[in-house]
Amino acid sequence: MKQIILDSSFILTCIKQKIDFFEELVGEQILLPEQVINEIKNLKNPISNLALKLFEKNKFEKIDIGKGHVDKRIIKFAKENPKTIIATLDKEIKNKTKNQKLIIRGKKKLEVI
Repeated sequence: MKQIILDSSFILTCIKQKIDFFEELVGEQILLPEQVINEIKNLKNPISNLALKLFEKNKFEKIDIGKGHVDKRIIKFAKENPKTIIATLDKEIKNKTKNQKLIIRGKKKLEVI
């Protein structure tokens, strides 16, 4: 079972493009930082509301990545956990980590690179 940590950019883009990432990642250990959940809660828009409903309906492991800027905390977590796959569209996170990335290919397909 692979560990996959989700970033808000990935979650919100999947919802906009109608990709059910929970269904696509069945059988994998999905890590969702509390800080990412809070980021999405603070947006208060239709897409973020859908994301919150999706969280209620699906299984994932809620983790605490610490205080501070969320992207920097995800980068730190990734460096400490090199086998964890990072689901993000954020260029800074992609560029500053060597972990495998879960990306959206062709607006409909998830792919690990």
